[in-house]
Amino acid sequence: MKFYKALLFLSLSVGSIFSYGQNPLFIPPSLTGTNFNLNVQAGTTNFYGSILTPTYGINGSFLSPTLIVNKGDIVTLNVINNLTVQTTMHWHGLHVAQMNDGGPHQIIPSGSTWSPTFEILNNAGTFWYHPHGEGKTDLHVSKGLAGMIIIHDPAEQALGLPSTYGIDDFPLIVQSKAFDITTKIAIANHMDTALFVNGTIDPYLDAPAQVIRLRLLNGSSMRTFNFGFSNNMTFSQIATDGGLIAASNQLTRLQLAPGERSEILVDLSSLNGQTLQLMSYSSEIPNGVYGSPLVGIIPDVMEMYMDNFLNGMDVNLLEINVVNPTVTPVPVTSIPSVLVPYVPYNVLDVTVNRELIFDTIRLLPADAPNIMEGPFAINGEVFNHDSIEIRIPLNSTEIWTIINKTLIAHPFHIHDIQFNIIKKNGIAAISSETGWKDVVLVMPGDSVQFITKFITFSDSMTPYMYHCHILHHEDDGMMGSFIVFDPNAAIPEKPENDFGLNVFPNPTSDEWNISGNWKNQNFSFEVINILGEIVFKQSNQEMNSNSFLTIPSAKFPDGIYLLQVKTDENTHTIKLIKE
Repeated sequence: MKFYKALLFLSLSVGSIFSYGQNPLFIPPSLTGTNFNLNVQAGTTNFYGSILTPTYGINGSFLSPTLIVNKGDIVTLNVINNLTVQTTMHWHGLHVAQMNDGGPHQIIPSGSTWSPTFEILNNAGTFWYHPHGEGKTDLHVSKGLAGMIIIHDPAEQALGLPSTYGIDDFPLIVQSKAFDITTKIAIANHMDTALFVNGTIDPYLDAPAQVIRLRLLNGSSMRTFNFGFSNNMTFSQIATDGGLIAASNQLTRLQLAPGERSEILVDLSSLNGQTLQLMSYSSEIPNGVYGSPLVGIIPDVMEMYMDNFLNGMDVNLLEINVVNPTVTPVPVTSIPSVLVPYVPYNVLDVTVNRELIFDTIRLLPADAPNIMEGPFAINGEVFNHDSIEIRIPLNSTEIWTIINKTLIAHPFHIHDIQFNIIKKNGIAAISSETGWKDVVLVMPGDSVQFITKFITFSDSMTPYMYHCHILHHEDDGMMGSFIVFDPNAAIPEKPENDFGLNVFPNPTSDEWNISGNWKNQNFSFEVINILGEIVFKQSNQEMNSNSFLTIPSAKFPDGIYLLQVKTDENTHTIKLIKE
């Protein structure tokens, strides 16, 4: 069966590898304004002749419209779930409050509508949106739920960059997919040999002989691409994940892992009448990255990896036919060398250092993990919907060190904030990874160190996510959650339905006593300091109605603490003061 499946994959996909563009590149329709209706729906799509493949789409059968907004806009996004199953919708890279983030805690049941409203706080850049349901991200993204978000702002518009959507400013959502023997889209499958740009197989683009802007998004479930042009021409990188960089970066290759974005300017002025190809030079991708010539150590390599002819092959992604310049808009003919000011976070402001370790684990004692395929964990834990791994005080500037002890590279993504890469494996970040980032590829055996700051939004109950952006790794549990809390927020000391909780004395210099009407329920107590560290924990307490718990505080530094009291059904937060 494996042999016949491989033959099917080959017959469906080999044309997209060795032939030139046969289909006009689909440009997703754009939506502008401040109120967006996004109908999530099922449908079918013809990828191969008359064969109908079941797909998902937004406002259509496959893929999603591009949302074009301005910094400072207050937008409402009405996500209408017309699927027969629940889903979610995450605004990847956007700086939004926890309740608007669209992670696994913001479920949209079948037949319902979720309408988050928020201000666009990000600077100009290229972002995207996709589902983020627990255990279902790969399935929903692979079946077609992915769209681009373009943000403009005055600083970007003053640069005179190509910005007419679909004319000199082109979205390119690059994906690879696998199909099973019935031509249905398969997930967590290493035979991802069908290549798509904007949902188009074997695409071509008629582009004007002037400076054009390509917004590159790697929307694949697992494959990394190494972009370059068939004539080896130099292009100018002007943006990373979080927006414009300080100065254009001259490149001939640009590697993007799943979830990463970049904007490039390409000067076609002298190429009128010629044809070139946007390529992925996968033969140059370092070993250990999915898509490179090898993942693992021979003979211990990823299952079926060597059977996939696409791995390590230099492939044509998009044929570009250069045609006459545009009349409207006025052609852009020069590339600015200076873009927008870039002031990274200052390491002197860092108050917390955190470390995350990627490793292969056994879920059960009898399990034998595959060292290339997992399951993988972060700090020895797999995702639990009801647990919080990290608690971060609002406005904390932090350095995170990500250590990869597995044999495959993992693209690490964190929600809400952007970060600056300091070092990769002890070496300063390369030029194409400077600027604002929310995804970074961590190589096998290497480490990445970045600095960031958690600003604007706090919520002591609702978490954000961090995870690997190889989607079946995420779905298998390579994900954690963090809370950003405001240590100075006014928290009622006796919330309603708190089972009569009382803290005395408070403030204290010696100890806190906690009393309440326990009624033989299971309680757990956690005291959290201003750095988000748990400094006291006592769990599963069976207590009588007249009992109280004593928490010694004499050795705690003076300051504000949070007491979280958890029952089977509720969590109550009380502010403690040590003086």
